[in-house]
Amino acid sequence: MTAIKRKELPDDVYIPFVETLFRDGFTLAIGISAQTALMCLVWAKSGNHSYLILAAVLVMVGVVRVLNMRRFSALPPVETRQEARRRENRYIVYGAMHGLVLGTFCLVAIYTAQDAFSEIAAVCIVLATATGIAGRNYGSPRMVNILILTLACPMALGFILRGDFYHVTLGFLSVPFLLAIHRYADTVRDVLFTAISAEKLANRLAQRFNRALNTMPHGLIMLDPDGKVVVANAEAARLLSIHSPDDLLGRSVHSLLMRGVVGGMLTRKDCQFIETQLTRALREGRDRKVLVGFSNGQHYEFSAREGSQELGVITFEDVTARVEAEERIRFMARYDSLTGLLNRAYFHELVEESMASGDQSRYCAIATIDLDDFKSVNDTVGHPVGDGLIYAVAERLAVFSAPGIKISRFGGDEFMVFFDRVESESHLARMLDDIFAGLKGEVDVAGHVLRVQVSAGAVLARVETSDVDEMIVKADLALYKAKELGKNGWQLFESSMDDAFRDRQRMKADLRSAVEAATLRVVYQPIVAMATMRISGCEALCRWDHPELGPISPGVFIPLAEEMGIISQISTFMLNAACAECSRWPEHTNVSVNLSAKDFRNRDVVQKVRDALAASGLSPHRLEVEVTETALLDDKSETRQILHDLKALGVHIALDDFGTGYSSLSYLHKLPLDKVKIDRSFLSDLTESSRSLELLKGIVALSRSLGLIVTIEGVETFEQLRLLSRQVEPELVQGFLFGAALSASGIETMSTARWPFAHEEIVASGTSRS
Repeated sequence: MTAIKRKELPDDVYIPFVETLFRDGFTLAIGISAQTALMCLVWAKSGNHSYLILAAVLVMVGVVRVLNMRRFSALPPVETRQEARRRENRYIVYGAMHGLVLGTFCLVAIYTAQDAFSEIAAVCIVLATATGIAGRNYGSPRMVNILILTLACPMALGFILRGDFYHVTLGFLSVPFLLAIHRYADTVRDVLFTAISAEKLANRLAQRFNRALNTMPHGLIMLDPDGKVVVANAEAARLLSIHSPDDLLGRSVHSLLMRGVVGGMLTRKDCQFIETQLTRALREGRDRKVLVGFSNGQHYEFSAREGSQELGVITFEDVTARVEAEERIRFMARYDSLTGLLNRAYFHELVEESMASGDQSRYCAIATIDLDDFKSVNDTVGHPVGDGLIYAVAERLAVFSAPGIKISRFGGDEFMVFFDRVESESHLARMLDDIFAGLKGEVDVAGHVLRVQVSAGAVLARVETSDVDEMIVKADLALYKAKELGKNGWQLFESSMDDAFRDRQRMKADLRSAVEAATLRVVYQPIVAMATMRISGCEALCRWDHPELGPISPGVFIPLAEEMGIISQISTFMLNAACAECSRWPEHTNVSVNLSAKDFRNRDVVQKVRDALAASGLSPHRLEVEVTETALLDDKSETRQILHDLKALGVHIALDDFGTGYSSLSYLHKLPLDKVKIDRSFLSDLTESSRSLELLKGIVALSRSLGLIVTIEGVETFEQLRLLSRQVEPELVQGFLFGAALSASGIETMSTARWPFAHEEIVASGTSRS
């Protein structure tokens, strides 16, 4: 080791080196006692009092040195390099004094050489002390150098001063001896430095390994070739409920697993299975994972692999949270989140499995159950209440779950029930009647008392001739039939329902083609002014002539168009056609076009009207847009704004089918209306009921007081017309009394004509009133 290296000793090496200087003061005291005794012995032999003086000085120095060592060895461990340096300096001072006393004794004893014994004693002291220089003082190179100089130089000087050849030679030969001692001290220091460095490195590595081992989220044990634990971490001890990792050492995997058996956490069968899997993995050198569920609900995952140096490694961790999360995910994938019933996919899977097993000649059934008028619940009291109603129905349905009966929420307000091993139609009917009886009644959802009413469709089929998807389709068809027949009941599938469904689907396809090819046509029903009995305007009506089925009633294809989402395309066609035809009629003849509720959910309707007027050149005041109360119910504020925008174009607005909605009177003063069209239902018993007549007169008077023009629809008889002209006096009437709807050319021809029979009747009634 070079001087530079000595100066560069790190603190964690230098400080321990200094602390070694103050160890073993007992042997130092023995050495000083022996040295003192030898000096006294030389004094006794020679009678030279200088030896006695040196012995006394050595005693004083020895006492001070030993006390100094005891004092510093009793102090707390050194923490700083400065403190270590201060202690080393004190040690060197007292050590140097010790060396000077011994060196002086050697110089005196060798130089004076009063007898051979003193010379031998001097050499013995030097040799005995020199052997301890490296062993005791390797931690301080300065102390080693000082002791060599204070001991060896006086001895060599003593031999040289004797003057004869042999003593002088002996004096110079002591120099290599001294250098050897110095070299030996350096070697000891280097060896110890290397050992300390290696130990510290090993300790650091061990600490890092220990920290890594004990901060692992997994438990870990390492097994020797005999299957005994030789390494274990803290997590392993915690997971196995053992106090310390050291308590795991020497145990076998079997003994560890048996702790779980004794504690009731594992069965013996599970213990044997786990042990077999892990030992096989270790033996075959393959990774293997084993998931173990304990009786307390915890789950551990064990992994085994072969390690290095024939050591096997087993890691394990608590995966309870992961398993529970997987279970939740699996539940969410299979069950409805709102009701906890089987969802559509899992229901389909289970029914398929059930039908695939067992007697294929048996009968089974599927029923589709749907809440009646559920949309009105969401619209009136909100979706949270609607969800509560679905949950309440699901609770009542779940009561009927049993072996062979599977219940699912298929989506929205629709539920599906599968019945396995149905004996007959009557057996299925009894089960469905029981379900309907169990569902009936009222439920309280967030303070809202709601009545449960459902419709259902069911299909009964032999397993070997049916599949799940086909049965679901047929159950849906039966449900549609139940809805058509007035709801609040169930229907069993019949083959005629399938034929009707196919016809309906075919008609939808043909209607779409007709709309895209613009093969629909427009006819016009005259609207007659009561004062003149001439055509004031007309209402545009859509007609569809099917190439095979002939004319299709608007009552059939208009609902189909709404269901298909193409009603707005028909409205656009009607607007363009009506405006184009009206532009060719006399100026006093107007046209009225019905717009659907869906048209008023999109602000594009305003642009469509603007485009139709621009393309035809028709004056806006000649176009009248009819809006139904159904359109107003969906979004009153949005519809009101669209009506104002249409009114701003100069178009007239009429409220169609007045009196058939829920709050008709509230619209009369809130909306920008020009006309009210009173529904034909008010004329059904007009000639027989005075109350109906008075109601109609009141509505007309109210409308007229608000500045609205009144049109009465559905006039079919002379009696109705006579009563209207004499007592009600509406501005406009329309109905089959004035003939069927006409083509555009027919309206143009009849635009100046007067209905003579009606005119004479009205004139007569006017004369009688006067």
